[in-house]
Amino acid sequence: MRSRTAVVLGGSVAGLCTAGVLADHFDEVIVLERDLLPADAEHRRGVPQSKHPHFLLNSGRRAIGEIFPGFEESLIAAGGMKLMPSMDAAYCEDDGWAPRKSGSMTMVYSSRVLIERVIRDKVRAVGNIKVREGITVTGLHSVNGGTAQGRVKGVEFRTPDGEEQYVAADLVVDCLGRGSSVIDWLAAAGWTAPEENTLDAKVTYTSRWYDLPPRDERPANWWWKHLVITPTQDTGDHPEEHEFLSNFFPIEGERAIVCMGSWGIEMPRKVDTFEASVDRVRATAFGDAMRACTPTSEVHLTRSTGNKWRRFDLLDVPPIGLLTIGDSICAFNPFYAQGMSSAARSALILKEMLASDPALDLTFHKDFLTRQKASLDVPWMLAMARDQAYDFATGTETVAPWRRKLVARFSWPIFNAINAASREDTYVEESFAQVFNLDKSLAQMMRDPRFWFGIVRYRIREKLGRTVVPAGFDQLLDPPGTDWSDPARPVEHSPATTGALR
Repeated sequence: MRSRTAVVLGGSVAGLCTAGVLADHFDEVIVLERDLLPADAEHRRGVPQSKHPHFLLNSGRRAIGEIFPGFEESLIAAGGMKLMPSMDAAYCEDDGWAPRKSGSMTMVYSSRVLIERVIRDKVRAVGNIKVREGITVTGLHSVNGGTAQGRVKGVEFRTPDGEEQYVAADLVVDCLGRGSSVIDWLAAAGWTAPEENTLDAKVTYTSRWYDLPPRDERPANWWWKHLVITPTQDTGDHPEEHEFLSNFFPIEGERAIVCMGSWGIEMPRKVDTFEASVDRVRATAFGDAMRACTPTSEVHLTRSTGNKWRRFDLLDVPPIGLLTIGDSICAFNPFYAQGMSSAARSALILKEMLASDPALDLTFHKDFLTRQKASLDVPWMLAMARDQAYDFATGTETVAPWRRKLVARFSWPIFNAINAASREDTYVEESFAQVFNLDKSLAQMMRDPRFWFGIVRYRIREKLGRTVVPAGFDQLLDPPGTDWSDPARPVEHSPATTGALR
């Protein structure tokens, strides 16, 4: 039997996960990457978003672990921190600081560059994966484009010294991200361009990196590791910074990323305006935390945040020999932290399908697109649920004014009700954690009678004064460190027992 070759376009998280999957089923896997990949956890030109916070959701964390066994352990060994957000993060919500208590969800906190470095290390240990760096992909080679016999046969590219080359492939996977030219190359070869679902809610976010103060110099009230300030729901006059979603996000190496973002507001991009804005965020602990740290970077700003889904699943005849994974097929508003996890989930679908049906025929491609579509529906619905609320949003997925007003009117109150009920109802808390981590769809949660029973029961108890976990602590004060995991015996915070930020 002849050897089989797979080519992956792009060496970011989506491309590396895909390469890891293909290595079990192809004799040779070639990753073509434009950048020169660093040996350590460093920024690179092809991933400008690495300068901002990145959450690796639990479903993505598990998917990468299935592709690369030991991934989570390696990430933690490299400096990532496995934390319980409900205990280790301080959340400033609509009515003030939320109570601190144990929950069902854990997360591994790290920078995007560390996640990529750990995955690259895993890839380098796989003998039949070859990563070629400094490569510019210039086109696809195909036959019978747009017909039932149409197939992508290989990839054209340019080496760092300018030499034009070609590699034949049994399968090509596009992981080139938002700016991928693959659709243009397919159209030129005769395939119908897929429809695009789009929604741009004009999100902009800005970040700066900081070193934390030495542990023995940190304030005693820093029981938290992560600060989150949600946008105000006050409709009166207030500084525009009260509309920001703000994060003091811990990463490896005793560092943090201070990040602020908004829908439709011009964000600061210079050091002086950035620092002034941090001090106007509605929770004063945010500015206090920034000033206690030492800046180590300039201010980084990103506007490329629109949701875009290229609907290959709707094509009558998708190109055989080509699959698309990651932002190349579906890019999300980064506020929702879905990109890496969605890409890893798609790679895992490919892993499962190759194990049972390695034929790579038209049926295989259509089945993959159907399963990938079902997976992408979950994060897409979450992104639409909030971004459709803004009248300045543009794209194919904007909704009628009456519906937009409904979304704007009820999305925050529903979110508040879920958070409040989660404090005293384990089922509600676990259900929302599953949705946040893409393990359950928003539609499943919204159709769940037990979930709504928990919300209604909490509201009734609240009206009767029978809730037991207090909330709404003053946002102008430090986040309260009391542990309300056992409401009958709350544990007061003590630096000696809970530790400082680390």
